[in-house]
Amino acid sequence: MKEKQGDAAAGAERIIKKYPNRRLYDTNTSSYITLTEIKQLVMANAAFVVRDAKTGEDITRSILLQIILEEEAGGTPMFSASVLANIIRFYGHAMQGFMGGYLEKNIQSLYDVQSKLAEQSKGVTPEMWTQFMAMQAPMMQGLVNSNLEQSKAMFVQMQEQMQKQTEQMLGAFGLKR
Repeated sequence: MKEKQGDAAAGAERIIKKYPNRRLYDTNTSSYITLTEIKQLVMANAAFVVRDAKTGEDITRSILLQIILEEEAGGTPMFSASVLANIIRFYGHAMQGFMGGYLEKNIQSLYDVQSKLAEQSKGVTPEMWTQFMAMQAPMMQGLVNSNLEQSKAMFVQMQEQMQKQTEQMLGAFGLKR
């Protein structure tokens, strides 16, 4: 994809328009793009928004979900049917609002770990990489366990906060548990 010099230098948010014919138009490059190219923008940490060309509505989330759907349908899926069913169960539940933040923080934490590993592995020779891969399973298990402990603590904190808010709300109505 080509970029205009001014927009790329300014780091401006790219605007992608989705037309009724399902085509995506990158206003930055003045060209039509594919979901694969939008995925490349995501991978490059590029700031962008996808708008419905007719209404101007922000439809970035639906495009990102479409990319996830395509990724899940091809190759090795990231989510099991059980995980997806559990996510669906949170919709409409009192915990729905908290679950989004909880997942976001945990995924960001895993991404940060991945980024640190990628940064540290620059300049690693093939021999060093082989040794690293031999140690990866125990190390990754430790990282995952650490992340799970943080995740558990965050979830417990979230539950305590909800309980306090519920008690305050009930107290405001003169009700006690």
